[in-house]
Amino acid sequence: MQYNVAQLLKGPTGAEKRYEVSEEIRDLDPDLEPTAPLVGSIKLMRTSQGILATGKLRTSLRLACHRCLEPMVGEVELELEEQFYPLAHFAEASLDDVPEEDQDEALVINEHHVLDLREVIRQGLWLAEPMEALCSPDCKGLCPRCGGNRNLGECECEDAILDPRWAVLQTLLSDESISQERSD
Repeated sequence: MQYNVAQLLKGPTGAEKRYEVSEEIRDLDPDLEPTAPLVGSIKLMRTSQGILATGKLRTSLRLACHRCLEPMVGEVELELEEQFYPLAHFAEASLDDVPEEDQDEALVINEHHVLDLREVIRQGLWLAEPMEALCSPDCKGLCPRCGGNRNLGECECEDAILDPRWAVLQTLLSDESISQERSD
């Protein structure tokens, strides 16, 4: 996912190139477990200061279900929009610009005019990963007492021992559920 943008940098503002992407990303990050190649399209457009990379990419990642912790595969979509700057831009930076130490090295076009999207895509995949991935919408999760997977069947845990101070509330809940059953 490296692109030589020398010709694009010489071109006028607004010049663009489009690329179709189908890349194997297994070595992108040891903690990411892709199960499919990264596919989509990328547009590189010349701006007054550098190159704007935009695109829509998708892949599948091996994840753990948020409720039952079983492994699963989840689809991930990534919308890319990042401005990349040539290395010379930082050498010519004025005092009003952001200090060089605050610049993100992942957004630098190197001295050979190569724009590398790997780090931006790696970070984007982590952000695009679902917060609460579920193996199925009706996943029952784990038993809070024994940790057994409730999707495989109900566990044999005994009912929780009720603190006597809460006994009155338990009778109210039991009475309410009985009256609800009668109304149904």
